[in-house]
Amino acid sequence: QVQLVESGGGLVQAGGSLSVSCAASVRTFSYYAIGWFRQAPGKEREFVAAIGASASSVQYADYVKGRFTISRDNAKNTLYLQMNSLIPEDTAVYYCKATESVYAYWGQGTQVTVSS
Repeated sequence: QVQLVESGGGLVQAGGSLSVSCAASVRTFSYYAIGWFRQAPGKEREFVAAIGASASSVQYADYVKGRFTISRDNAKNTLYLQMNSLIPEDTAVYYCKATESVYAYWGQGTQVTVSS
């Protein structure tokens, strides 16, 4: 069983920056592909960014490309998302997801609110 705990959300003004983290309680964290998703009120959960197990591959949704940076520290079992140039449309609960083979795990989410 993998437990994921997100942290670092909060309130920021448009144009500002925020970093969120996801700590994983699993010994084999480096085996997992892991990513960020978000869900705004009344909307479907959507993909934000993902990073491969060895961090050699990263993917971003078009609407965050150039503004967000995903990274991971396998020694600390932690995933990061640096968010710059935030806009009100980035307001959502941000979730991390870890996948390995047919298994997938979600964190409980952290709220990010961008004021205009």
